[in-house]
Amino acid sequence: MHKFNKTLLALAVTCGSFQAGAAGFQLNSQSANGVGRANAGDAVIADNAAVLARNPSAMALFDTAALSMGMTVADIKIDVKDVNFAGGAVDLGGIDDAGSVKLIPNFYYIQPLNDKWAIGVAAFSNYGTGTDTASLVENRAVAPFDLIGETEVTTVNFNVSLSYRINQHWSVGLGFDTIYGKGKLTRYAGDRPLLDVDADGVGYGGIVGVTYELNQDNRFGLSFRKSPTVTVTGDINVLSSQEITGLSTQQVGIDFDRLEVPLADITQFAGFHQLTPSFAVHYTAQYTAWSSFEQITAKKGDATIVSGDYAGTPVASGVESPLKQYHWRDTWLGSVGGTYTVNPKVTLRAGYMYDRGVVDELSSLSIPDSNRQWFTFGAGYKWSKNTSIDFGVAYVRGTEVELVENSSLVGPVNAKTKSSAMYYALQYSYSF
Repeated sequence: MHKFNKTLLALAVTCGSFQAGAAGFQLNSQSANGVGRANAGDAVIADNAAVLARNPSAMALFDTAALSMGMTVADIKIDVKDVNFAGGAVDLGGIDDAGSVKLIPNFYYIQPLNDKWAIGVAAFSNYGTGTDTASLVENRAVAPFDLIGETEVTTVNFNVSLSYRINQHWSVGLGFDTIYGKGKLTRYAGDRPLLDVDADGVGYGGIVGVTYELNQDNRFGLSFRKSPTVTVTGDINVLSSQEITGLSTQQVGIDFDRLEVPLADITQFAGFHQLTPSFAVHYTAQYTAWSSFEQITAKKGDATIVSGDYAGTPVASGVESPLKQYHWRDTWLGSVGGTYTVNPKVTLRAGYMYDRGVVDELSSLSIPDSNRQWFTFGAGYKWSKNTSIDFGVAYVRGTEVELVENSSLVGPVNAKTKSSAMYYALQYSYSF
């Protein structure tokens, strides 16, 4: 069996995708304001401290300290149907809803130090996954048990950032990310675990950004988030059947020492334009370099025979193996939104986003990624001079995907998947 003890990110990319969130296993739900406008302009609007999740240089737009915190509820619906193998001779049926409900909290605080410098701290999530397809193979003697099961991954990004105002037009910023995650993963053949994961870990990255203010009503933001290749250590055990000279075919267990997981860099550009005193438009273009995510590589493995008369006999050491190959493609998203100020108390938002999927030549039942569209609406209420409450609602619609994935147990598996989601987000903001 596989028994992984590793970071959440390794789990996310190895096993599943929060498919109705964003391409790959990204999330686009860092604030209620952003949810309500389809994240359009989020890297430069700076209507509350949540801009920290997108662009640290935008902290220069704040004259006083700002606090923002909130919660997003993501109700993910993933339909899986027509799952079959052996050329369609064996039909496993489908699942009406293999998704899950995720709670995604966030916290942001910005503190200007003077008219040039500002610092900020934040806690939010950029990645997550939750799927359960285990019922497809219940009470089956033969099935693709290695592809089907339960996946649950949660991440938190702790960020510390610094910004500097160069002049009335230009500002720059730099941030450091500490990403903590945990997850569970199971793959069972009857009551026998093929894969059993309960893990956590930490990875490190960073973000740089620049803001250009043409004037008070027009500004642009650009940021680049650098994501590392995370090296994961722990217990990584693989059970396989191998042909060994002089011993015919034997069950061999490989205990790997570490796992390497490449994560994607993210570049985004945003614009904001206050066209009238009551109405503004904003937009975002984001490019994610998922082509760097080719495979998960397990390293420093020790192989041992695990059953029969030769159980415990060492076979090899220093084994390196691709645990799973993906070969994703670079992807992009584009969003546009509008903000309408009804009166000094009430603000309305709406937006649309198109997000391109990451799957290229290799499709996957555990990652049924597809192109998706976001239709969003939000509103804000200024409770007092310093306090505001915002909410956002988003409907995410994916396209139906026909896929083929090879199981080491039964060969090619065919299926159709389609995803959708509803996001409900609430935010509290306070300016000091």
